[in-house]
Amino acid sequence: MLKDANSKSVPEVDWESLTFSFQETDRMYIATCKINEDWQPGIMQDFQDLRLSPAAGVINYGQGLFEGMKARQAEDGRILLFRPELNARRAQEGCRRLGMEVVSEEMFLDAVYRAVEENKRWVPPHGRGELYIRPLIFGSGAILGVAPAPEYTFLVYTVPVGPYFKGGLKPVSLKVSNEFHRAAPGGSGGVKAIGNYAPGMMPSKNAKAEGYAEIIYLDSSEHRYIEEVGAANFFCVKDGVIYTPELTGTILPGITRLSIIELARSLGYEVNETKVDIDFALNCDEAFAVGTAAMVSPIGLIEHGEILATYNDGEIGEITLELYDTLSGILNGSIDDPFGWTLEV
Repeated sequence: MLKDANSKSVPEVDWESLTFSFQETDRMYIATCKINEDWQPGIMQDFQDLRLSPAAGVINYGQGLFEGMKARQAEDGRILLFRPELNARRAQEGCRRLGMEVVSEEMFLDAVYRAVEENKRWVPPHGRGELYIRPLIFGSGAILGVAPAPEYTFLVYTVPVGPYFKGGLKPVSLKVSNEFHRAAPGGSGGVKAIGNYAPGMMPSKNAKAEGYAEIIYLDSSEHRYIEEVGAANFFCVKDGVIYTPELTGTILPGITRLSIIELARSLGYEVNETKVDIDFALNCDEAFAVGTAAMVSPIGLIEHGEILATYNDGEIGEITLELYDTLSGILNGSIDDPFGWTLEV
């Protein structure tokens, strides 16, 4: 496969069979800085492995975060990003929470644009997938004591991907975890810290082994309020009103979550950001999960102990489908973007 970033050739990829899995592309962005100093100018280089000290802060103490973004090809051939400035601002909050040097919004956006520009040939054709963008900020300097690393690395790489959930836009089945929790008050659940994700791998793996697409986490205090669906935000619909868990510091402030709230309100729906009791959710008319990876994924069934709740007879709900169609149309450039959410690369 060719590795020339300036080549106009199309990669040898079966676009119809894309999954949400790793695929090496051509180029990556990388920059470094010393603690309490400014970031050095970033450079683009061929995609390659990193060289890290065994004592790197990210390896020993998990000092790092990531963001997830996508670039999509519109019907007219434009390459579109979705609200990248919000990812930049969320990353800044994460850096502050984890004691890392903050990457400016300008630098973050420049890195994303450059990474997409130099990997444009990996953007799937319209309607066949997206180019997933993974910015990373982490403590790369060696440190033995529990303290901020002396040096940091900011990098961005890209991967062409298909649907996050197998089967595309089909209702998924979820299982409520009665044993494990994603986050606790006062912790780091509200930022995309890398350490938030490994503890969820085993519960997720177990749920998938039982035939479920993902796990639903309840709050760690009262064990009754829904927090997240794996790594996605949760929504449900009752009598035409949309509900989603309120942000309390334990739930990631998802950019797709915010966009769905704003979109739904613009369409005339009432949206309540509140505590969502699992018993209430099990008796709703529709349910769906949202996130950069999943976008909008309808939920067809939730298992909670002995209870099996089904939604809309296992079909996609009317409101869920309207939100999906409208948001995907904006993201793909097939309908007007009245919010100014999309930016062309």
